[in-house]
Amino acid sequence: MKLLRVGMAGAERPALLDADGTLRDLSGLVTDIDGALLSDAGTLDRIRAAAGAGVLPALSAEGLRVGPPVARIGKVVCIGLNYHDHARETGAEPPPEPVIFFKAAGTVIGPDDTVLVPRGAVKTDWEVELAVVIGRTARYLESHEQALAHVAGYAVAHDVSEREFQIERGGTWDKGKNCETFNPLGPWLVTADEVPDPQALSLKLWVNGELKQDGTTAEQIFPVAEVVRYVSQFMTLYPGDIINTGTPAGVAMGQPEPKPYLRAGDVVELEIDGLGRQRQQLKDA
Repeated sequence: MKLLRVGMAGAERPALLDADGTLRDLSGLVTDIDGALLSDAGTLDRIRAAAGAGVLPALSAEGLRVGPPVARIGKVVCIGLNYHDHARETGAEPPPEPVIFFKAAGTVIGPDDTVLVPRGAVKTDWEVELAVVIGRTARYLESHEQALAHVAGYAVAHDVSEREFQIERGGTWDKGKNCETFNPLGPWLVTADEVPDPQALSLKLWVNGELKQDGTTAEQIFPVAEVVRYVSQFMTLYPGDIINTGTPAGVAMGQPEPKPYLRAGDVVELEIDGLGRQRQQLKDA
C-alpha cells in the first residue's frame, strides 16, 4: 500500500494512493498514519480490504498539499557514510560499524514543502536517502530476518545538511543536520510487502534540472536489515520511528571547487524507485 497524509500542515488527513493512481480518503477508517496504526496489523488489513473492495471515497488531488506520510514521529535515526561511492568521493574510509547521528522529529516536513536555508549558512547540501519506517518495537534484534520483520515500510527522505555547521563549527554533526525543514519525507509510506528487496532501489536527485545523484541501494555498506539490527543494539526503536539509511555519491561536498552548494531559489527534485518523487524550492530563513 501507498499511505500518505494530505492537507494543511498540522491538519493532514490520512489517505491511500490506489493501484489506479486515485487518491482515497482513509479518515473514515483511521484517525491518522502514525506508530499506533503501523503496529496494528488488523487495521492495516482492514485498509487493504477496503481498498481492494473499492469502497474508499476518492479525494481530488488538485491543489492538495502532501504532508509527511507519518505523524508523531518519535525520532529520526540517521546513518552516515553508508555508501561505498559516497565514502570514496568524500575521501573517507568505509566505517567498520554504522555511523549514527540524529535528526529531531521537528525537522520533518512534507515532500514538496519549502526548505529554508539557515541564517549564516554557506554550505547547504543535498542528500537523497532511503528512509525505513519502523512498525514494531525493536530491541536487541538478533538476525536480519527479525530486523526486516520490524519494518513497516519505506519512504523517500531528503537529508538536507549544512556542511560548515556540521564539520567546521565544532562538536558533533547534529548542528548541521537539525536546521528547520531539513528532512522532507514522502510522498508516500510504501508498505514493506511492496518492496521485496530494499537493496535493489535506484535513487536520483536533481538540482535545477541537472542530475547530481544517480545511485543504488546495492552500494550500501551496511544494508537495511543490518542497519535496523545494529541500531536496535543501542536503543529501542518504536513504531513510527524513522531511519535514514545514507546517501550515494554526488553531493555538493564531493564536487570540485567551487562546490555547488545550495542557495535560495534553487529547486531540488529527488526520487527512489517505487517510492515517489519530491520537489522543494529553497528560500532564506
